[in-house]
Order: sequence, then structure tokens, then C-alpha cells
Amino acid sequence: TLLGRLCSRYSMLAASAAILCAVSTAYWTLAPRMPTGVALRAPRQLIAPACSALRGRGGATALGSSRAGRVRAAAPAVEQAEAVSDAPEVVSMDELVSLCKRRGFIFPSSEVYGGFAGFYDYGPLGVELRNNIKRAWWKDFVHKREDMVGLDSSIIGSPQIWKASGHIDGFSDPMVDCKESKLRFRADQLFWARAEVGGELLGYVSLLESGDMEERALAMATKMKKKAGRQGELSLSPLKDFTEATAEEQPLIPSPETGNPGALTAPRDFNLMFQTSVGAMSDAASTAFLRPETAQGIFTNFKNVVSTGRVKVPFGIAQIGKAFRNEITPRNFIFRSREFEQMEIEFFIPPGDEAWKEFHEQWIATSRSWLESIGLRPELLSTDVHPSNKLAHYARACTDVMFTFPFGTQELQGCAARGNYDLTQHAEASGKSMEYYDEASKQRYVPHVIEPSFGVDRLMLAVLTSAYTVDEVGGEERTLLKFHPRLAPVKAAVLPLVKNKPELLAKARHIHERLQRRYYVEFDTAGAIGRRYRRNDEVGTPFCITVDFQTLEDDTVTLRDRDSTEQRRLTLPELLEFMEEAIDA
Repeated sequence: TLLGRLCSRYSMLAASAAILCAVSTAYWTLAPRMPTGVALRAPRQLIAPACSALRGRGGATALGSSRAGRVRAAAPAVEQAEAVSDAPEVVSMDELVSLCKRRGFIFPSSEVYGGFAGFYDYGPLGVELRNNIKRAWWKDFVHKREDMVGLDSSIIGSPQIWKASGHIDGFSDPMVDCKESKLRFRADQLFWARAEVGGELLGYVSLLESGDMEERALAMATKMKKKAGRQGELSLSPLKDFTEATAEEQPLIPSPETGNPGALTAPRDFNLMFQTSVGAMSDAASTAFLRPETAQGIFTNFKNVVSTGRVKVPFGIAQIGKAFRNEITPRNFIFRSREFEQMEIEFFIPPGDEAWKEFHEQWIATSRSWLESIGLRPELLSTDVHPSNKLAHYARACTDVMFTFPFGTQELQGCAARGNYDLTQHAEASGKSMEYYDEASKQRYVPHVIEPSFGVDRLMLAVLTSAYTVDEVGGEERTLLKFHPRLAPVKAAVLPLVKNKPELLAKARHIHERLQRRYYVEFDTAGAIGRRYRRNDEVGTPFCITVDFQTLEDDTVTLRDRDSTEQRRLTLPELLEFMEEAIDA
């Protein structure tokens, strides 16, 4: 109602801002007081039905009134609101971060000392989820394939590796400093637009990359116009990153922190590798680096694997391991951090201008299929093909599997056709041949490479985003994580109906110990059975096994499914068979 009244006097943008402010105030007042397991919708989700209803009543025509002419860019804002309403619903970042902290998935690193930007610690449930993701990947891509072997290379290697690969000279991001606030930004993540009124320059707006940049840029330009007292239609140029600004435009673009033009420096390169010293001396000869990627350890061990692994091209080498990048602006929770873990494959193939295309397409399809198989929602996945002018100088092609995170659609997994660049570089720098002798063709050649690369932390964030669900059971709202049973941190919870009956507890303990032989399961006696169900739903436990008085009579238990809440009676052998099929099949 308030939104409708406001729109009769003001633009849709102003009305939406007013109602969002009111709902946000109520949200942050109520959210901390909600009982465990009950979550409120984010403010933007709460006002979406009101916006839709308003558009249905013709409220958007308020943009055609005399006041609407003040902001020509308001119309695109309405179109964007409609597009957002049609997009797949995704949990807000605040809700997700709150759940992860509250339930022991992820903690800020060094929190007792105020935290340490770009680093995170994984709690009891978080470490289980991470390990399950890695185990699933290793099982499917290494153990179940006859053309794949594993490797675990060292985090610190010879500095000559990084010189040959080009990391020392070229592994950098464009950096911009704010001379007033002393903050540092990645130039390709700082966006700007030119604002005009009636075709004349009003000024420039700048902001950091986010999923709602267009809305924020429009709001900033509207505020600038009002402050300047200008009359006429407002228009904004398309948003561009700071690296696309000309030398004449750079001084006119304001700092996103202070809002003052002329505060930003010109972009300059910033090397992302962490430097350390090896040995007792700290001089140039002892300088080494923490690896920024796991791939180079695979390339330098190529000949070792070929000579010992009984492998034939085409084949792959897989590795899971830590990597470190001194990110200028780590952000978006664990999406972009300074210490992370990679799951990478270097798949070696014969050379040829056409041979790589088929392998590349196969790995793109295989990667996406695997992501869906572990529970990622298909509607949140998409692909992005890199244009030729955006490829690395050695790459023939690169396609990213994209995912719709709470902060926007971003890269989840990359699949690159890298040619034979890396093996050739290491052969030239080391003086050791990287040629492979193909017995079938009787030829020697340096293999080319297809590289499917996954980030464990980024994938974990996607799994949490996909799994987060709010539904209604028995007239009450519940929050749950719909993890695939294979990834769920806790596979099952054994729940004795009451805790004051020794014979019931003994039976429940027996079942718990039997399941412990194979799975991570919990034993929970605290609280009413319904409260225990909700507690396990919120951490993603797929099955709850209730041991009651009937169990003592016929040796059956009640198995409750997390997603459907359906219950059924099973004997212990049937339970074990069901668990194996649901989790391991």
C-alpha cells in the first residue's frame, strides 16, 4: 500500500528505495531475535511481491508522469527489476554468511585478533563439507577413469619454475590507489560511467563491481543531478572498468571510497605471488614463492609420470592442493581469498589444429555434468566463452562454467585449451626434453593440454548457495540445506526418542556405532524430537534415524528424509542398504 501511494507522487525508483528502507529496518530489528532454525527473507525478497503487484496494477506507468521525466534511466531500472524477479531465487549473502558462522561451517581467520582479510578457517561442519567435495571429485575424475593418475607436488618449488612459466614477469593484476583514503582497488573491478543531463556532461560516477551496479550507478547519478540543481533528462553511459578509461577521463572519475574526482592513481601492475625465503640466509639467492597455482607442479613432473605411470597420451594428471595469491581486494566471502585450494587436471592430448577442439568440448560437458551430479541447481549454471581478444597469449580457447552466486553470476570453473606452452617453456628453461614418444604413430612430440580447473572454496560456496532453502512444514517456516547426501557433512543423525530409558539409549548407541564404521553420523539426545529434526535440517543432514520403543520390539527404526520429511520403518539391514545406495551409488 505504501509503495502504491509513493508511486502516485514519485518515481518507481524513489518509492522502491523508501519501502526497502522501511522493510530493512524491520528486518534487522527482528532477525537477531528469531529462534534457531527460523530465518527471515532478505529485504529485497520481501518487497519483490509488492513490486510485482504494483506493476500488475499499472503502477509502473507512474514513470510517464511529469516527475518521471526527470530521470530517463528510471525505465531501465524497472525492466531490470522485472528481469530479477524472473531470475532464479538465490539466498542473500548476509543470510548465508550468518548460517555458516552460526553452524560452524566457516569462521573469519584470526577472529580473536579482529580477523585477517582474505583468510578463512573452516569449522567442524565446514571441514567435513570441503573434504567430501574433494573426495567426490577425486573418486569421479581419478579413481573411476582409466586415463587419469594423481599427483601431490610441493607448495614451494624452485623459483626457476615461476620464471619459466611467466609468473614472475607477468602474473599481476592492474591496481589503483585512492590517494585520500589510502585504499587499494583492482582496476578491472572498479567501474565508472559518464552522466549527462540534456546531452551535457553532469559528471562521473564510480563503484566497485557487484550484482546491482546498474541500480547503484543510477541512484548515484540521480543524487548528483539533484545536488547540482540541473533540469532535463538524465542518461548514463554503459559501465566500464577503470582500465578502459582514457588518460583524460581518469582524473575525472571519483574514488568509490571518498567520491572525489582526481583521487585515483593511474592503473599499474601488482604481482600477486607471495614471496618467502628458504634457508638460513635472507638474500636474493634464498628468495622463493608460495605457488599461485597447482598446474606448474604437474608440468614439471610430466616426464616422471610418463616414465613410471604406464600412461599413454591422451591421459591426465590430477592434483588437489593449496595455492596462494596476494589479492588486492579479497571479497565476497570465500569466493576470492588469498589462501585457497584447487582441484586441477592437466589432460595431455596429441598436437594438431583440430584435435584439441573435441577434447575441449568433452571436458566442458563432463565438468558441467559433474557439477549437476553433486547437487548444484542447473538453473544457476551457465557457460561463458572467452572471446579471442581476451584469451591468454598461449591459449587456444577457454570456456568458463558460470554460477549465479548471491552477489551475481561469476566464474565457477574454467576449462582452457593451453596448447603446449607450459611444457615447451619448461623444456627451454631446464634444458630437459618434454617430448613424448607415441608408439602408435611412431612420432615424438610435445603434447598439448586441456585444463579443467576447479576451486574447492568457490565450489563450496556454490554448494551452500544451491543447498540453502526456506520452505514451510506444518504451517511453520524452516531453513534447511539440501546437500546431496554424498556431500553432506553429517550423513545421518541417530535420535533416541527419549534419553531416560537405558535400554533405548543402548539400542541407539549400537546403531550409531554400526553406522560409524562407514559414515560420519551424529548421536543427539538434546531436546524434543521435532527440535532435533529442525536442527539437523539446518546443517543439511539428509537422514534422521529415530530409535523408539517399537525398535525394542521388532528391531526397526524410523527413517526421516530431510527434503520431503517423509518417514518410514526399516530394519537395520534395510537401513544399511538404503544408506549405501543413497550416499555411495
